[in-house]
Amino acid sequence: MRWNRRAWLTLAMVSALISVCVGAFAAHGGAAPAASELLRTGAQYQFMHAMACVACAVFMGLGARGAAHAPALFLAGSALFSGSLYAVALGAPRWIGAVTPIGGLLFLTGWLMLIWSARRIDQLLPAERKD
Repeated sequence: MRWNRRAWLTLAMVSALISVCVGAFAAHGGAAPAASELLRTGAQYQFMHAMACVACAVFMGLGARGAAHAPALFLAGSALFSGSLYAVALGAPRWIGAVTPIGGLLFLTGWLMLIWSARRIDQLLPAERKD
């Protein structure tokens, strides 16, 4: 598989779909309130970072090469952060929750990559400048 905008957008949309399904289950699945809250939090962060992958695709289209690395961080962060919350909510041992902060660090690193990439976007598009 070639890691281009199409691949990242496809994975991001799958991630968004999963987050909506989990969020609906949290709202209507009849789980315990604490479990529902973990599911809801995981779904919220997963969806937010799926949409961040869409922003990465836009940045890549503007020539910000560093933005190409952020989707991997966001999607891996979703797997670890949200996935560990889902697992604990569904009955996994609580020690699985120790993985959650690693996912959070991946999210933060992805955002730092976007910040780094965004700083040069105007410099990358001199043909569109109105001097």
